[in-house]
Amino acid sequence: MPAVVVLGTQWGDEGKGKATDQLGSRIDYVVKFNGGNNAGHTVVIDGEKYALHLLPSGILSPGVVPVIGNGVVIDIEVLFEEIDALEARGVSAERLLVSSAAHVIAPYHRTVDKITERFLGKRKIGTTGRGIGPAYADKINRVGIRIQDLFDENILRQKVEGALDQKNHLLVKVYNRRAITVEETVEDLLSYAERLRPYVANTPLVLNQALDAGKTLVFEAGQATMLDVDHGTYPFVTSSSATAGGVCTGSGIGPTRIDRVVGVAKAYTTRVGEGPYPTELFDEDGEWLRQTGGEFGTTTGRPRRTGWYDAVVARYSSRINGLTDLVVTKLDVLTGRDKIPVAVAYDVDGRRFDEMPDDQSDYHHAKPVYEYLDGWTEDISGARELADLPVNAQRYLAHLEEISGCRISAVGVGPGREATVTIHDLLG
Repeated sequence: MPAVVVLGTQWGDEGKGKATDQLGSRIDYVVKFNGGNNAGHTVVIDGEKYALHLLPSGILSPGVVPVIGNGVVIDIEVLFEEIDALEARGVSAERLLVSSAAHVIAPYHRTVDKITERFLGKRKIGTTGRGIGPAYADKINRVGIRIQDLFDENILRQKVEGALDQKNHLLVKVYNRRAITVEETVEDLLSYAERLRPYVANTPLVLNQALDAGKTLVFEAGQATMLDVDHGTYPFVTSSSATAGGVCTGSGIGPTRIDRVVGVAKAYTTRVGEGPYPTELFDEDGEWLRQTGGEFGTTTGRPRRTGWYDAVVARYSSRINGLTDLVVTKLDVLTGRDKIPVAVAYDVDGRRFDEMPDDQSDYHHAKPVYEYLDGWTEDISGARELADLPVNAQRYLAHLEEISGCRISAVGVGPGREATVTIHDLLG
């Protein structure tokens, strides 16, 4: 049985949660391998909307084991808030597994995140202020706190002391803020230890044993390719590996165990936060996409920046991730357009780029080169097979497939779990 990666091919919010959720009855484990509560998945089941942030979307599928891998940074308070909210709606989290090696977002990470972002002023990155970046920075600087540290108070105290020794100098001497005490931080983190303990596991061992036993695993990325710390629009990126390469380091399985890599793309594009975005719209078309598509952040509620489909980004994501399949979501949002622009290349000061510019300055100055495809007016929300779609919608998808470098295997035509046109089986 396969190990399948599901990831975003644009700047996030593509509908990865729905793509994963649709496989729910056929999979055994859903694994979140990167990021934290700075992103979210929205899943609609029988008209009920569920907004997930830290929890993998598999939490909503009976029988599926949801796993938070070692590559995730965890705000434990947020984790339990999310668990409590789901259980209040009758969704059990008893199957959840949390990696003992995942890093913890401590209260001081949130403080540092918010202060430094304000301090940057016009050079701000556009973070959510939830402590994600500082927690990953501590991980790389080897002063991070892991989930397993919460079960040994002496080790926890030593690690908090080491982390705060530097941070308090920064807070007091640079930012003119009060110092954070070791005691208050240790007390806060220890308060979650006993409730957390039943969920904690050696998840790399569990996942490899599951693959050995023929189970089907889905690895679910947070954020997306263009926000990847190595391959995204740096420095306006997240702090983790959101591409297919991050699966192995963030979950503890080897690359030879991955069978399929499914990319998810909206039929247009959106972005939150700062950074370059060649197809961004600043006119009534952009606002129409925002309102019609409900483009407001699952986690933050922030209005998303909106733009037309970018085939240059799609080709880049296909190559970087080694995509085997593409899922196109929110095709229904485009219903009613006479013509639909699609960016097929960039113009940078008179030079044409058919592929992603390697130079950051070139990308900042890139202007889209558009092709204009015929639209459709028919309601497509009831379509379940490709033939059910209007001819122009079929042509739109065929053209996207041709210029995106990957076959389209499924198409979202509405927010519900069932509102999907299936073309190829994502599990092979």
